[in-house]
Amino acid sequence: MTVTQPPPHTTESTEAERIAADLRRLLPAWMRAQRWFAGKDRTLVEAEPVLVDVLRPGEPALVHTVVRTGPHDWYQLLVGVRAELPGHLAAAEIGPGTGSPGGRVLYDATADPELMDRLIELLGAERSDGVVEFHRTPGADIPAHLPARLLGAEQSNTSIAFGDRMIFKVLRHLVPGPSPELELLGALRRDGNVPSAAPLGWLRTAPGALGDEFTLGILQEFVPSRGDGWALAVEEAEACLTGECDTVSPLAGFTEESRALGRATAEVHAALAGRLGTKTLTAAGAGQLADVLGLRLDAALAEVPALLPFERRLRALYRDLAEVAGRGIDVQRVHGDLHLGQVLRAEHGWVLIDFEGEPGRPPEERRRPQPALRDVAAMLRSFDYAAHHALAEVLGAPPGEQPPRDPRGIRLARRASAWAVHNRRAFCTGYAEAGGADPRVRPVLLRAFEADKAVYEALYEARNRPEWVAIPLAAVRRLATWQRPVGQGPGPEHSGRPSKTSGSPQDEWDE
Repeated sequence: MTVTQPPPHTTESTEAERIAADLRRLLPAWMRAQRWFAGKDRTLVEAEPVLVDVLRPGEPALVHTVVRTGPHDWYQLLVGVRAELPGHLAAAEIGPGTGSPGGRVLYDATADPELMDRLIELLGAERSDGVVEFHRTPGADIPAHLPARLLGAEQSNTSIAFGDRMIFKVLRHLVPGPSPELELLGALRRDGNVPSAAPLGWLRTAPGALGDEFTLGILQEFVPSRGDGWALAVEEAEACLTGECDTVSPLAGFTEESRALGRATAEVHAALAGRLGTKTLTAAGAGQLADVLGLRLDAALAEVPALLPFERRLRALYRDLAEVAGRGIDVQRVHGDLHLGQVLRAEHGWVLIDFEGEPGRPPEERRRPQPALRDVAAMLRSFDYAAHHALAEVLGAPPGEQPPRDPRGIRLARRASAWAVHNRRAFCTGYAEAGGADPRVRPVLLRAFEADKAVYEALYEARNRPEWVAIPLAAVRRLATWQRPVGQGPGPEHSGRPSKTSGSPQDEWDE
């Protein structure tokens, strides 16, 4: 899709033009330092404002901007403009502006409570007379003047909490088309039986503003919680590694929470299937699914040479997936990027959040029905990550910097792996208890999806944190080197619970 730059749409066109000129000058350096910018591995030579809309003129001003950094890369910024930047906003500075007699400063407006309150007022009023449209969910209460605070945990987007009532997610890397997250949150809201962060409103570009429709932000109910699953799991894993578990079994910490999380995940899958439907994957569809995994492997192999020894066996896993899935499995809409950081431990149980799908995947792939096991596999990988992140905390070094023959490190690494296995099993048990098919009875599919996720993780770590790439590489090695008994093909996969007699898929799946 080609987007040509439209003229700035604002009641103060001259001001918009000045701001656009300032952003062209300032953004190439500033954006590369932002966590949500996906192009850190390349030199950014251009950041072209293709949409500039002054949402609030005056002092301070609030300006909505979409910038293009490549043929198919659009990013959203909410820019504040002040004559002088107060100290509490210094870290949000983009840079000095030009063209004003007294001088001015441009900054990231998501850090400014005053301007974020103005944004919420526009959303509550359903402003629709500009190139940015504000929409309220029917019947939703959107109060203004709640204290706003910027949340710092996200990597790909930016979220602002408003008291303990609402949270607004600013989507940074924009993709055209309907929002998968709005679709899935709407389905859960209509179902009414699954706790979720209900959508209150959203922002999108007006028809024709950028050629296609872009969802820009989503306002949801705030979910009070004890914390996200990642922080809680890592804390419990550290306690178990250091012998401080509050359980009889030294490795049982967090397993009851993992079991409850499995139940919550199965309930979300059931609600999405009930509201949005399911279908049976055809042999052709199964082949296409395996082809997608193969293409992801191709991309990773080009950048992560350490994956090359496992290429042949990984491709065999994907062929097995195509054969088994081609016999007929159900597919449905799923979360798409499920991990421990995407769940909150609320007072009455776990709540899944952030349904936009895996960053970097094309929008049509995010919305495509998938086997529910894909979410399960992603969560199982997250337990492995939590265990080894806890190990790194205890040893005081990331995996790539840990002494390879240190006896204490070896002993604790075994405990970390055992903690992960305990919690993976508990998650699958809970998933089956809530009515989902026990994931362990489909070892071929589960291993293929886990391997795909580990390959994705290896590529991410190689690009961003090479000292952590040992975690996904160890998982790839384990998954790729598992051997079926001689003469046994993929075979029919089971339904129901794993057998408690010989040949249990669970034994093959854990290690």
